[in-house]
Amino acid sequence: MSEQFKYELAKDLGFYETVEKEGWGGIRTKDAGNMVKRAIQIAENAASKGLK
Repeated sequence: MSEQFKYELAKDLGFYETVEKEGWGGIRTKDAGNMVKRAIQIAENAASKGLK
């Protein structure tokens, strides 16, 4: 997953400020899990539309 995509997900999920202040190690485990879930959803939606 690209760094840009990770930052976009962090913004979308509401913990971008934490990443800015503390780095990726500062986010909660729950936030990391939600980020992975959201990335999977986006990939599945793209795949169902025939996109890569």
